[in-house]
Amino acid sequence: MVLKNMTAPKILCKEKGSCQTGIDARGRPLPSLPPIVMLADHRRPAPRLVHQPTGSRMLKSQRLATLPIDSYDLAEDLSVIDSNDAGGEYDAFSFGYWSAHVLANSGGNGKDTAFRPYEGQLTLTDLGRKLPGIMSLVTDNFPLDRLQWVRVFGLSDGILAPHVDFLEFSEPGTRLQIPLRTDEDSLHSENDIVYHLRRGEVWKIHTTVPHSARSVSPLARLSLCLDFADAETPIDIKNSIPSELPVRIISRPPVSEADLAELMDSAADMNAGNLRASFRKFAAVHFTRQADATAAFDWFVEAAVRTGDDALVTKAEAFRRYCIEKRGYREAFDW
Repeated sequence: MVLKNMTAPKILCKEKGSCQTGIDARGRPLPSLPPIVMLADHRRPAPRLVHQPTGSRMLKSQRLATLPIDSYDLAEDLSVIDSNDAGGEYDAFSFGYWSAHVLANSGGNGKDTAFRPYEGQLTLTDLGRKLPGIMSLVTDNFPLDRLQWVRVFGLSDGILAPHVDFLEFSEPGTRLQIPLRTDEDSLHSENDIVYHLRRGEVWKIHTTVPHSARSVSPLARLSLCLDFADAETPIDIKNSIPSELPVRIISRPPVSEADLAELMDSAADMNAGNLRASFRKFAAVHFTRQADATAAFDWFVEAAVRTGDDALVTKAEAFRRYCIEKRGYREAFDW
């Protein structure tokens, strides 16, 4: 595959939680978290009821390398991205400002944001040609033969719904993310682990388990995303420098009964008109409290049940399926 048109700390661990129950609107046990897995989907093994993961040892996503990112002058490139008007295929998952800037894909069309595997040549978009620093970071350090998509994701004052990628495809590829601009409050999550990607770190994101991202800063967190064909073959990364700091796992206090009651009270006026916007508060909880990312859907459905509106319950359950269970290629979610 040829790239056309190219010119040249301390690790914190969680403790075991306890499970207290109340009664939901349908008369079922309603746990106070962390072990919301009593309500959570049937695919989790029973041991998770009593076992909390131990920091990065349980993290499926991997920090593969750290790049000498300070060797690249990216200031002008980042300014170009800040001024670039871009949407993205994650619109159904995003709450707040989210953007996907396409630097290279199968045909060089920057408006083509619909991720999919393909056979053919990787081609720079017009935007990619305006970003020589970022593209040099790519070509200097990563193989191009399996590289299919080069994008920069932007997220500011926003959050992504917990989701599973590649549900639409029979075989997942390999997704790497390298933060180009970030801060301490820009976080990722995977199942019930919350962690931080530092600038210049190369992360292989485990996209086939529920994961999410959050950034509270008004200045967009910008992360380079590289998608490669083949999920099994390792990526040969060049010029890696030693990682001086351990993986940063975020320690969070347990969810209390009071937290859960406050969350449910805040959704008391949930209706068809504000249903989408209401989900954001549910998705945000696990970034500050010990809980699985998918607990957001359990709470969301329960809040819908409490409204007494069956249509809201159906929609909330459908959103869970869409995000983490099943969806078709380019399928939109109709709120």
